[in-house]
Amino acid sequence: MTTAITNGDIILEFSYLLSAIFFVIGLKMLSNPETARRGNLWAASGMLLAMITTIVLHRDSHGNGIQPGNLAIILAAIVLGGIFGTLVARRIKMTAMPQLVSLFNASGGAASALVALIEFSNPENESALVTLLGLVIGSIAFSGSVVAYGKLDGKIRDIFSRWMTYINLLILTGVLFLLVFVLVSGMSFETKQVLVYVLLAVSLIYGVSFVMPIGGADMPVVISLLNSLTGIAAAMAGFIYQNQAMILGGIFVGAAGMILTLLMCKAMNRSLINVIIGAFGGGGVGVDREKGTVKEISVSDAAVMLNYSSRVVIVPGYGLAVAQAQHICSEMDQLLESNGVEVKYAIHPVAGRMPG
Repeated sequence: MTTAITNGDIILEFSYLLSAIFFVIGLKMLSNPETARRGNLWAASGMLLAMITTIVLHRDSHGNGIQPGNLAIILAAIVLGGIFGTLVARRIKMTAMPQLVSLFNASGGAASALVALIEFSNPENESALVTLLGLVIGSIAFSGSVVAYGKLDGKIRDIFSRWMTYINLLILTGVLFLLVFVLVSGMSFETKQVLVYVLLAVSLIYGVSFVMPIGGADMPVVISLLNSLTGIAAAMAGFIYQNQAMILGGIFVGAAGMILTLLMCKAMNRSLINVIIGAFGGGGVGVDREKGTVKEISVSDAAVMLNYSSRVVIVPGYGLAVAQAQHICSEMDQLLESNGVEVKYAIHPVAGRMPG
């Protein structure tokens, strides 16, 4: 049965197009520190527009809108999620920002995996491949991000073994085999549902085993990769619902995350495969040991040295972030430049993107 296109459908699709434009503007602004804050607002506004128009204008194949009971659940989830997200974001320290990003990745992956799990049982769902891909990618992003959060927060230790590479390859092979088997086999629907739950479990296990051996120095790359996977999973959910905003938003996040991942790998003079596979040999944080004699100088001596310098290179690190000393650092920068001193900053290409 063909459903007639209404004015509401046209407005809804146009709002998705407008949301996509907001996403593009937001991503563009995020590439510059001076406009990053506004970029976040643009992207958030695009998502808010898509959410509001979907709630108000969405109609199913029978022309019915969202039922009042479902609408109450949706609004309650939005309010609770908004309050929780606001409280967490306001209280989080800058040095704990990577942990927060990991939790965001985990929530996005979990949402996409749950959507795929529910929609696989929907008789009207005709995209089994997309559904299963969303389930697998979302599950890996969820469990991998949870482990990444635990490692960054010091709750989970690195596990290194020469066998981890082979174990991961074996689990990944099992995931791919189950995915293809569910798609091409002629089993009953009930049996397929059982295998889908097995596929979910194996994918979750792979997410854990994939991140567990990777050392602390490579965690920013892994977080960026998991962010990309979360975006791809969201795009898969968009394909399931034929929702343009979800598809475009997921593609943008997936592409941006993958580009950032490759840029950080290039900055480290390593390939992505080298980070993922090579880290299994011991890419963790080494044991603290004395590297040499630390020579302390007084504040006055440091001031004299800076004043008579022609060029100063500032290397911001963890201590500056913890002390929230960026404003003092900026004042010192301006003072030195007013005295004719050339000031530059040396920021680590990977660790400098995620303080702490």
